[in-house]
Amino acid sequence: MKINAGDTAWVLMSAALVMFMVPGLALFYGGMVRAKNLLAMLMQNFFALGIVTVLWVIVGYSLAFGPGDFIGNFDYVGLKGLSTQVSEAGLPVLAFVAFQMTFAIITPALITGAIADRMRWAAWVPFIVLWSILVYAPVAKWIFGGGWLAQRGALDFAGGTVVHVNAGAAALVLVLLLGRRKNWPRDPMP
Repeated sequence: MKINAGDTAWVLMSAALVMFMVPGLALFYGGMVRAKNLLAMLMQNFFALGIVTVLWVIVGYSLAFGPGDFIGNFDYVGLKGLSTQVSEAGLPVLAFVAFQMTFAIITPALITGAIADRMRWAAWVPFIVLWSILVYAPVAKWIFGGGWLAQRGALDFAGGTVVHVNAGAAALVLVLLLGRRKNWPRDPMP
């Protein structure tokens, strides 16, 4: 299959644009916290970018897009065998991997808004690792990876379910578990 240069450029540009959302979220959420927690908020977002990238390459893509209805398998661990593959649409598979990886990165970055001033770094690190593997990858498989929801007609072109519903549900659970921000003013500001 011949590589379609235009489609490849578009997918890579789209991946870059989604990736630029992470620093944007970091700055936006940084404005929502007290000065003493600003660095923690920035680091939580940028850490998501780094650790989810590593997880996606090692096992995430394989779990989300490997064969299977509920969850993928380990056929593509470490992106094994994907470096020369081209999809039927003429897109290099690694370009698709990079594009999907950006959604895997932005989803936990969205969750950081809910944990602002609530969760410590030592708790965030294992949470993001486990959540990315145990929650994000299966949900991505169900819809983006042709899993059981996709087979029943579920469509998600822009990440409404995989990204936003997934992040929103996780954020709600975390807020309910962690409770209110400590020492946060309860009166509305003028």
